[in-house]
Order: sequence, then structure tokens, then C-alpha cells
Amino acid sequence: MEKLIFATNNQHKVDEIRVVLGNIFDIITLGEAGIDIEIPEPHKTLEANATEKSFTIYKLTNNNCFSEDTGLEVDSLNGEPGVNSARYGGDERSFEANIDKLLNKMQHSTNRFARFRTVISLILNGEETQFEGICEGVILKERRGFNGFGYDPVFAPAGSLKTFAEMDIIEKNIFSHRKKAMIKLINFLQNVN
Repeated sequence: MEKLIFATNNQHKVDEIRVVLGNIFDIITLGEAGIDIEIPEPHKTLEANATEKSFTIYKLTNNNCFSEDTGLEVDSLNGEPGVNSARYGGDERSFEANIDKLLNKMQHSTNRFARFRTVISLILNGEETQFEGICEGVILKERRGFNGFGYDPVFAPAGSLKTFAEMDIIEKNIFSHRKKAMIKLINFLQNVN
């Protein structure tokens, strides 16, 4: 398998995915591929944004690639922040502002159920295939832990008393939505070859 370009500028996501992949196959980040662009995410669904990102890089490089888009979907907020997770607290993409807004909107909510949902878009020889991973859990009322990124300090996955931010990357990958989607991608690639 030739190397795949991972269409992201988010080093946290790269680190998580490289742990999942191990030595199965190599990925190249946008930076390692010499690509310095911010890929737009203009759509109303994770699926459409993932497609936008992967096809942008495929058209630019003509190389096989994949992208992902992830959203936190909170039941009591009718699925918010969802596709707007990265910019929930404003266009500056501040993790702290995003969490502040989320906790403020949920301060009187007794329903704390939420899920992280990841959609991966793989472009292989010009053809797209998508893979989804979901991690159910709850939103806590305050931050706990210092690892991870995004909403990790307030999200505890089902089956754990810890937040993602209280876990190391190995433990997080036991529950991870991103890992679940990546396993589907890996299985697909292994069956293609």
C-alpha cells in the first residue's frame, strides 16, 4: 500500500490515528506533503465536510488520501454543536470557548447524554468510501483532566468514570470514535489489496 495523505492540519488527530495504525500503513500529513492550506468546511453535515476535505486534497495532489470530520452531538441541545463543534464558541476555534459555551447552554439540563461521531472519507483511485465511528457518553458539569483536546475534559465515554482528558492516548483509543472509524478504514484497505 502506498502512503496515504491525511487531509488535516490537526496534529492531535494525527497522533491518535498513528497510534491506531501502528505499522499497518503509513500516513503523510498535509505539512509532510508540503501542503499549506486551510481546507473549508462549509457544509451542514460531517459527511459532506469530510468529502470536501478529501476531494480537495485528491484534486490538488492526485494521490490517494483520507480526511475526517468529527462532531460532538448533545441530546439535550438537539444535536449541537454537531458539525459546528470546532467553532462552537467562535471562529477562533478555542477549545476553552467551545467548552464554556457548551457548559453554559447545559447548566440546567438533566439529560447529559452525548456522542462523538467521526466520519472518514477515503479517496482511493478517485473513488470515495466513507466510514463512521461513534462513541456514546455523557457531558460532565465541569472540566476534568489535562490530556487530549477539544471537548475531552467534559466528555466521559460510556463504560468509564474518566473523561477523555483523564486518559492517555492508549486508554482513549479503547473507546474512541475516531479509532472505530479507522478500524473500518483499515479493514477496507486490507481487503482491497
